[in-house]
Amino acid sequence: MEVSMTAEEQKERTARSYKLILLFAMISMTMMFAGLTSAFVVSKSRVDWLKGFELPIAFYISTIVIIGCSVTFYLAKKAIEKDNRSKTTMMLLATLVLGVLFVVSQFAGFGQIIESGYYMTGQGSSITVTFLYIIAFVHLLHLAGGLISLLIIIYNHFKQKYNSTQTLGIELGAMYWHFLDLLWVLLFLFLYFFK
Repeated sequence: MEVSMTAEEQKERTARSYKLILLFAMISMTMMFAGLTSAFVVSKSRVDWLKGFELPIAFYISTIVIIGCSVTFYLAKKAIEKDNRSKTTMMLLATLVLGVLFVVSQFAGFGQIIESGYYMTGQGSSITVTFLYIIAFVHLLHLAGGLISLLIIIYNHFKQKYNSTQTLGIELGAMYWHFLDLLWVLLFLFLYFFK
């Protein structure tokens, strides 16, 4: 016997499905970073482990910037729930600007590392810096996905696809963005204390 669902029930079911898929993706990303950080800790017993390495100032700045991204995305989500389109637009664009600023500060941080004479491979490399490059690069790849999804959300917002009753795209984007932000903060703290 087939049970018919209302449009609202179908909408809720679809939203749960998308959120579950995103949750599984975030869990798999977490497992990947857990593996990388575990390898980082295990390799610390090597003779060529870099002593006295300091994280670049740009990484501190990028950490503050990415926390700002979470705040602006949260405010965008709250604004669309109240059908405040202008505030939603402002907060989504602020999130985009902060996201790009995060990427720029990451590259500036790697520039500072290179200026200090530390390279990912070759004669000036060490296991510490190599792991730093790998972990940050993989995070930047995931952030690229976040920026692309944010651009799609902004596009859909300008097409007026979101309102107080239709927020799924912004909710999914916010979930992923908060995950990326939390992931960077945890990676930053990990690198700060285990360098």
